[in-house]
Amino acid sequence: MKREIIINSTLDEIRVAITENGRLVELLWELPDNERHIGNIYLGRVKRIVQGMNASFIDIGMKQDAFLHFSDVSESLEEHLDDLSNEEEDDDDDEMENEPSNPHAENGGEYENLSEDVAIALRLKKRSGRDISALPTFSTKRSGEVKISLEEGQNVVVQAIREAYDKKGLRITTKITLPGRYLVLSPFAPVIGVSKKIHQVRERRRLRRIVKSMLPPITGCIVRTEAENQKEEALRKDLEVLLEQWRDIEHKIRTQRPPHLLYTDANLVRSLIRDQLNSEVSRVLVDSKKLYRDLKEYMEWAAPKLADCLEYHPGPEPIFDHCGILRDVENTYSRQIKLPSGGSIVFDHTEAMVIIDVNSGRYAEAREQEVNSLKTNLEALREIARQVRLRDIGGMIVIDFIDQLDDRNKKRIYEEMKKELRKDSAKSVVFPLTQLGLLQITRQRVRNSIMQVITEQCTTCKGAGTVPSKYVVINQIEHWLQRFRAESREFRLELTVSPLIGFALLEGRLSKLTRLQIKYFVQIKLRTNDNFAYDEFQFYSVKRQKEISRKFS
Repeated sequence: MKREIIINSTLDEIRVAITENGRLVELLWELPDNERHIGNIYLGRVKRIVQGMNASFIDIGMKQDAFLHFSDVSESLEEHLDDLSNEEEDDDDDEMENEPSNPHAENGGEYENLSEDVAIALRLKKRSGRDISALPTFSTKRSGEVKISLEEGQNVVVQAIREAYDKKGLRITTKITLPGRYLVLSPFAPVIGVSKKIHQVRERRRLRRIVKSMLPPITGCIVRTEAENQKEEALRKDLEVLLEQWRDIEHKIRTQRPPHLLYTDANLVRSLIRDQLNSEVSRVLVDSKKLYRDLKEYMEWAAPKLADCLEYHPGPEPIFDHCGILRDVENTYSRQIKLPSGGSIVFDHTEAMVIIDVNSGRYAEAREQEVNSLKTNLEALREIARQVRLRDIGGMIVIDFIDQLDDRNKKRIYEEMKKELRKDSAKSVVFPLTQLGLLQITRQRVRNSIMQVITEQCTTCKGAGTVPSKYVVINQIEHWLQRFRAESREFRLELTVSPLIGFALLEGRLSKLTRLQIKYFVQIKLRTNDNFAYDEFQFYSVKRQKEISRKFS
């Protein structure tokens, strides 16, 4: 399978497209108003505990308290009711190996002068003089009922694992990890794990032996798939970087008061290269010189054997046009997607779930309706699986397929959907078709979906519908200018937009309009028109004295 990573950088956004055999399969989007939080580590304070929800709410310095479910609390904050807290089970499937769990035994007096709050946050001790019976409880399959060592007002170190969406805050965990190129450091979990994708027993043992010899006491790690066949020096270099990051975090825990941001994970592009760059990636194409230099430096350090696959796209043709994926990119925020056979699928977003309707159109290849319906449904489900991954739709998804009377056809649709979703890195569960022909899916939600990222509430309809965000409209204007500059030698234009977009173009010390004029070497006279739709814009050629918007659309 040939994979490519295509990175488009403009004034206000970064778009990353991942293709497999030339077909767009994943699209990541980063905008200024959508700050990335996943992977960030915070020193928080327990605000309140809600036993009825099996969760607590943690103040991490944001407008909305973060959500910590008891299932996301690490074992170092659990107290087992059956007095087996000091015993660990061997897990042959995960090939985990236990390390000493008593920090004082190995570190002497290093922690002796810590305050109680800091020692508790670093998992070095538990609060003294507390009423254990008052602690919240949670039932687990492995250990039965356990008490969660959390109390209101307690300092706790947490990490973001899911972005905030709608009215829900960040979801966090106390299972702290620091990802590197080859290793993932687990400072509070003194175990060693090896990726299950490394199949050779001899290689697994070699990696485990190397990592065990390098790890400091009471620290664990997971060996990533990319570590396979790597030399000890490469693993040591990666581990040293992670340990230095953790020492910096430890220092902040000792010196800062909650709420405080302890660690910020790598940006979208660098984290993507760190996590997804492997031998299957044939090319990484970037259209920004600054980003190209940054990635080149990082790849030569982290993956020198793969650094040659990085390429710079100088233009003038927009990078997604050049790669032939512009239509697929635009389809990711379209409500309706046309199918090759003439049918279509329609996406509707509600507060509780995403509803997808499959329409047959005029397709009628065979005389039997059942055969025609099955062909359209199979075509639709493959496109739906791709769009769900592209749009990063999480939560509950309900698909209304064309009715099938034959139970064998219903089962085939169910099995085919499971097969298609196995290509997705996000976990999902598929349920068989109901009597009404509905297929139900739950998909892991990590980031906000594309629709949540690139749209904002309409000031006219008050949320009944959506419009493109101002950044998307301004980027459409920039993409128009890219095409114009590639084909024309004119230097004077008039641009007419709605008042809201006009204000967005002029705001700031060095306005976006000024930066666009400098970047594309063109003089633009800005006009606003109250009758223009929010996302409507029009370019007028001063030289030719005519409107030229459609020519370069």
